[in-house]
Amino acid sequence: MEATKPRLGRGLSALLGDDANNGEVGAVDHSGPRMTLNVERIQNNPFQPRKTFDEDEIAHLSDSIRNHGVLQPLVVRQVGEQFQLIAGERRLRAAQKAGLAEVPVHIVDFNDQQVLEAALVENIQRSDLNPIEKAQGFKEYLDRYHITQEQLAARLGMDRSSVSNLVNLLHLPIEVQDAVRLQQISLGHAKILKGVSEAEKQVSFCKEVLMRGLSVKALELLVKQSKLEPQGGEEPVPVATPVDPLEPGAKTEHVKALENELRQKLSLKLDIRVKGKDRGQFVIAFDSNDDFERLIDMLRR
Repeated sequence: MEATKPRLGRGLSALLGDDANNGEVGAVDHSGPRMTLNVERIQNNPFQPRKTFDEDEIAHLSDSIRNHGVLQPLVVRQVGEQFQLIAGERRLRAAQKAGLAEVPVHIVDFNDQQVLEAALVENIQRSDLNPIEKAQGFKEYLDRYHITQEQLAARLGMDRSSVSNLVNLLHLPIEVQDAVRLQQISLGHAKILKGVSEAEKQVSFCKEVLMRGLSVKALELLVKQSKLEPQGGEEPVPVATPVDPLEPGAKTEHVKALENELRQKLSLKLDIRVKGKDRGQFVIAFDSNDDFERLIDMLRR
């Protein structure tokens, strides 16, 4: 990897050359002409790490584009008589959905490696990929260009451990990867499952999380307890059923009355979780950005 290539952690602007005059050593100017292109002349990015797109998000963006147009140009490179998309696939899809025949583009002269880098940067920094898609994008880059995880982390402005943890998700069984991809289990759950040696047990624990709604802490307890179970014909060692530490304890009538009062005052779902004599948690749920902003305003008063 050449030392003169710009660091990607700063975003697409480092690749596009917008930093060329800001004093950064080694910034490369890849900027090219800006123009409008017929959407039929733009091919999809073969290096796109994002495999799924939120249709509701595309629909909302399409409504905005229908009213205001595409405000930020797509980034493309010329391939023969056609143009290949580098960044802006959500905008392209939304523009097509809105019925636009042409879109503004920024044409750059990128090689395949730079196209893959730009796709990773746009998705990681602007609209997060799910962890499995990130892991697959990282692995494709590592395998294609034969660099170390540490070098890739430096290119993306990330910690090496973050890259390593994500790539290691691909060692999990497909069933577990699918649960992470669909956000049925969290990255924290996946990290616990990575510490389980057998694939069958990883899948079994994953199913327990899905069926019982176990928190990360509860899964950790379950895995630890399973290691205490006897092997072969040994007598079983009695162990307590793991209890999710976030599950609410017994509530007095006073606590229940306070819950009802606060729910009515806030017009939000609210739960007081009693942990002990003098310990507990307030859990407030919101279902929209308006509810979130209203709650913040009330807390700041």
